[in-house]
Amino acid sequence: MSNRMSAMRVRTLHPWDLPLAEAGRLQERLALSVQEETFDPAGARYIAGLDVSSDKENPILTAGVIVWDRITEEIVDASSVQGTAPFPYVPGFLSFREAPVLLEALRALRIEPDILLVDGHGRAHPRRLGIASHIGLCVDVPTVGIAKSILCGKGTEPADRADAWTTLIDDTEEVGRIVRTRKGVTPVIVSVGNRITLDGAVTLTLACCRGYRLPEPTRLAHQHVNLARTTGKGLVPAGVEQMQLL
Repeated sequence: MSNRMSAMRVRTLHPWDLPLAEAGRLQERLALSVQEETFDPAGARYIAGLDVSSDKENPILTAGVIVWDRITEEIVDASSVQGTAPFPYVPGFLSFREAPVLLEALRALRIEPDILLVDGHGRAHPRRLGIASHIGLCVDVPTVGIAKSILCGKGTEPADRADAWTTLIDDTEEVGRIVRTRKGVTPVIVSVGNRITLDGAVTLTLACCRGYRLPEPTRLAHQHVNLARTTGKGLVPAGVEQMQLL
């Protein structure tokens, strides 16, 4: 296990309970700050998966993060936080609803991950700032968005093999890729969150797959957060505290 025991550094960029029109303008401004940097996926050992479990009509959200050791293929850290969403469920504005509790879950980690895989979109978003990009700007850590469906843009179905992908184009811009992670399963949408290239995001996503549709960190995060929501205890390694309440 890593000896890098330190809390995640989370920046407060703005209030979360904004009027809808103001939130949209903020997304457009923040999208200009997203960076696409060369990131060597081979150097990423501690990979965090992030997910939220909730009911669209219920303002109480459970956020979960696991840190997966790519070498040992074990969960080495995990956190879960339950709190009230400051923003209603509105398609295209998911980060204003879910990012605050996810950021608190990141603050609760003992091991700082090398990169984050977020269940949601990055730049594959109408205003180029999905939840993965929003979180990536708040923590300034390389971040990838992995979504289960298309929010904007068009693309063709990739070949039915476990490394095939096609481009996702919105208004002539490549905003993401439609990636087949396993033969015979529906592809996922991979896009840049922050501080990684699209090529790097796809490479890392495929490198983390272990025979399932979702890459292992986000698959485990999904299990973790649903267990935490229903039982108060997720996929927690020994010595890690249980769910925190905001």
